[in-house]
Amino acid sequence: MIKILLFANLAEQAGAQSINMEEEKTTTDRIRQFLKETYSLQGTDRAMIAVNEVYKRGNSEVKSGDTVAFIPPVSGG
Repeated sequence: MIKILLFANLAEQAGAQSINMEEEKTTTDRIRQFLKETYSLQGTDRAMIAVNEVYKRGNSEVKSGDTVAFIPPVSGG
């Protein structure tokens, strides 16, 4: 099982701050696609991704037991 954490507007849109994905092995791109298809989360393309609290760029491997966080850009003044 992979734990997916959502923050800010992504959590609001999904109606949950965390989601479990029943996969043994996948990639960050596949998780992004899963969120789009299952929860209609289009903002994941702009979100930073962290796997086990380490920021990742591009497509990264994820395995069961990992925690993946999608952190959307923030703005403010």
